[in-house]
Amino acid sequence: MDRPVVVGVDGSPTSLTAAGYAADVAVARSRPLLVVHGYLHPLGYGVPLNPYDLGVPAPTEESRQMLDRVAAELAEARPGLRVAVRQVAGGPGATLVEESRRADLVVVGSRGIGGFTGLLLGSVSGQVTQHAHCPVLVVRPAEQPLPRQGPVLVGVDGSASAAFAVQLAAEEAGRRDTDLVLVHVGPADRGRAEPGGASGEAGGLLAEAAARVRSDHPALRVVERALEADSPEQALIGASGEAALLVVGSRGRGGFAGLLLGSVSQAVVQHARCPVLVAHPHEPAP
Repeated sequence: MDRPVVVGVDGSPTSLTAAGYAADVAVARSRPLLVVHGYLHPLGYGVPLNPYDLGVPAPTEESRQMLDRVAAELAEARPGLRVAVRQVAGGPGATLVEESRRADLVVVGSRGIGGFTGLLLGSVSGQVTQHAHCPVLVVRPAEQPLPRQGPVLVGVDGSASAAFAVQLAAEEAGRRDTDLVLVHVGPADRGRAEPGGASGEAGGLLAEAAARVRSDHPALRVVERALEADSPEQALIGASGEAALLVVGSRGRGGFAGLLLGSVSQAVVQHARCPVLVAHPHEPAP
């Protein structure tokens, strides 16, 4: 199945930045791009708010023109890119979660207008990052140009979720021809760790993850980095300043416990200084 890269667009500058990033990702992955607009208010979740109103409003001509214009501009700038558009009578979060069932990757901007208002600030981001059926790439507002150079960072904690994140991160680093940096964050009460150094449990986890990556990707440059910090999320956010991409698992243990369910995920996704890839496993397409 030729799963597309899916991006949600509402015409806002942030969503257009996400669309451009998604188009580049689609080219790198040799995938088609699907540009989606969910045109009902998020609270409607795809159904009319008035229970006595059984009709579903039709998409507006204005939104259709916006989608067609975005698709044309993306395709023109990237010869060979296949672009399709779709308008869905649903809230943006529910729409993107549903599209993720058939997607290779979902890309979201962090703020928008209309249906995507509050993305990463409320229910929409919670729906997409927690309930997507494939990996989700989050692109934050472009106050500065999105980083294109730098390594791919990934958190390692020994969990199955982190192992899948490492797998995706290695594939991304290979596509970008850049370094893969494996990061383990441990508590700060064990003494100060040397940057890039690792010993004990952290060293074992990093060495095991690095060995798997080198076996599967022998040409990939792999760096092991053990960090000690009181706050795992702040350590990851700080490390993201040098990266082109930060990859996190959907659940973890130790310092990464509760990822996507609590403060660590919220902080990393909202405050990382580079795009964040949330490593949801692909589920079988319906």
